[in-house]
Amino acid sequence: MQNFFVKLLFVTTLFIGNGAFAQDHESEPTDKKTEVKAYIQHHLKDSHDFNLFSSTDESGEVQHYGFPLPVILWDGGLKVFSSSKFHHGETLAEVDGNTYKLYHSKIYRTDEEGTINYDEEQHPANPKPLDFSITKSVVMIFITGLLMLWLFSSLAKSYAKNGLIAKGAGRFFEPIVLYIRDDIARSNIGETKYKKYMPYLLTIFFFIFFLNIFGLTPLGVNVTGNIAVTVALALITFLLTNFTGTKDYWKHLFDPLGNTMPWYAKIPLYIILVPIELLGLIIKPFSLLIRLYANMQAGHIVLMSLIGLMFIFKSWLGSSLSFGLAFAISLIEILVALLQAYIFTMLSALYFGFASETHDHADGHEGEIQHL
Repeated sequence: MQNFFVKLLFVTTLFIGNGAFAQDHESEPTDKKTEVKAYIQHHLKDSHDFNLFSSTDESGEVQHYGFPLPVILWDGGLKVFSSSKFHHGETLAEVDGNTYKLYHSKIYRTDEEGTINYDEEQHPANPKPLDFSITKSVVMIFITGLLMLWLFSSLAKSYAKNGLIAKGAGRFFEPIVLYIRDDIARSNIGETKYKKYMPYLLTIFFFIFFLNIFGLTPLGVNVTGNIAVTVALALITFLLTNFTGTKDYWKHLFDPLGNTMPWYAKIPLYIILVPIELLGLIIKPFSLLIRLYANMQAGHIVLMSLIGLMFIFKSWLGSSLSFGLAFAISLIEILVALLQAYIFTMLSALYFGFASETHDHADGHEGEIQHL
């Protein structure tokens, strides 16, 4: 709760002190509503620098406060330089005879004047190098990984030193670990096979949860609202499900009716059933990625929109109502952050349970339908 209040107070104080939202130089807003919209879009994007906050000086120039990150490109060879060369997209970066421009959070090769060409659909047509840069989302992923490594290494050492009794912060995380083991893994995968999936289930739960919480702090890094991140997480679940699936799992996909009727009677049904079963292989990971992405993205949009209303209303009543609603939404976002981590972990365990189950095909199919 304190983190959310700090975030709202931080953003409100910053904006009031500036007299305006920090503008994205590319959008050049012309009114307050457009300015708010530009700020929200800027907040949702990943970036090649870590911008903590911005301010507007007396001359109207926007000053950014943060630190640059390394830009790593492959464009006929490896190009490594600091993102400070772009100066938040306001200048061009000349590297080994090539000129690069940061345009809408993407890097394009351009000429000395920074010209961006467009195709018929008004998309940039400039050459785009392969971008392996360390962006702010990547930084938060590294920080989260190191935090988890330290946290659970300490928890393991605490168990070893104190006779399997957690100490310190481990007392808070131990019930969560036991809940994931007993109520998610065991109940959905089974007593005999749940252990091999436990490292992944614990990792994915705390990874998503910590990133969700970091996204609600004044740092405001929207990692789990990035479609590339959620695709990667869902892809890992998809690969684990199918590579660890038993032969009964695969046979069920192509022979869902088993021996319930003669083969010639099953052919018309299989024309419908088999494509549906195979389509389910894609629908399952897609539901994982789109649920996490949409919920976290929507939460940030709603929260920042409510904050932006304070500067549109310009009245004590309207601003007070907007602030109150934003604070309430922030509290709900804590629950959403935990809930989305739980749902992703629960559904992953459910898919693992389907893949590892061994049964008679007819009975198993009925049991799967009842389970769903």
